[in-house]
Amino acid sequence: MNPNTMRALRQTSTAGPRDLRLVDDVPVPTPGPGEVLVRVTAAGVNFADVMQTRGTYGGGPRPPYTAGFEAAGEVVAPGPGTTAPAVGAHVVGTGSGAFAEYAVLEAGSTMPVPEGWADEQALGLVLNWATALAALRPLGRVAAGETVLVRAAAGGVGQAAVRLAKHYGATVVATASPGKHEVVRALGADRVLDYGDCDAVGPVDLVLESVGASFAASLRAARPVTGRVVVYGEAGGEAAVTNRQLVFEHQVHVIGLHVGVLAREAPEVFAGLVDELAALRGAGVLTPGRPVVHGLADGPRVLAALEARATVGKQVLKP
Repeated sequence: MNPNTMRALRQTSTAGPRDLRLVDDVPVPTPGPGEVLVRVTAAGVNFADVMQTRGTYGGGPRPPYTAGFEAAGEVVAPGPGTTAPAVGAHVVGTGSGAFAEYAVLEAGSTMPVPEGWADEQALGLVLNWATALAALRPLGRVAAGETVLVRAAAGGVGQAAVRLAKHYGATVVATASPGKHEVVRALGADRVLDYGDCDAVGPVDLVLESVGASFAASLRAARPVTGRVVVYGEAGGEAAVTNRQLVFEHQVHVIGLHVGVLAREAPEVFAGLVDELAALRGAGVLTPGRPVVHGLADGPRVLAALEARATVGKQVLKP
């Protein structure tokens, strides 16, 4: 076997997950400054991966490309000038080409795999848990006694958000597909609604919006003047709000969140999230994940199921 090549899932078009192809002669990537090369032991599947296969993810790669951007594994080589994390460390982070045997990750946004956790159990720390925590705390400013509406609560970020919001003393209203209601209730949600029942929600203090198709309903659900809507995804398509609507219809705070941009542009805020996540682990709030694990060859099927909203919880591919 050629040590300079690897198995990887390559996206060959913008026609969706059906055009993901498993190939075995992809060159092993080389890390640049501020990056590390990781031997991937597990890769996280996210809705952004689906969007990339459709060519709708802002700034996303153009085909053909090696898919995936969330990975956990062992650091095997640093990029020029990169001193941490150390070679041999097991980390979880984001980068490019995660659906492969090796991937390059951004060193500054990696987190160590917690002691006693398997690598796949740590997937979600940087994306799901950090996104949920950022949306609730520094951006959403959640306070005990407030009401939080969590969209797509059965997904990776949604599940983390429900658990965190309850930990911080909020009442949680959640939306999910009918077959996923019990999963969300088990996380601690006080009320679970179908996606189409959004207008049944009274004024809430904070909305975590990731669907897109429910954006208008999220604006209506937020409490006038003090309500906040944190937008961190557009899984159901693009939505818009005008300045006129914000003045005359929805006097709410609308906040955009992309955790990768947050880590790059506000590293001190991201460092605070890392510290708070560590404290949450120590308090037993953040526990090892229980992902659904698939082989790398199953990637096209898993992404198609995620696009069809037929999955529950974190989905993982193992090379």
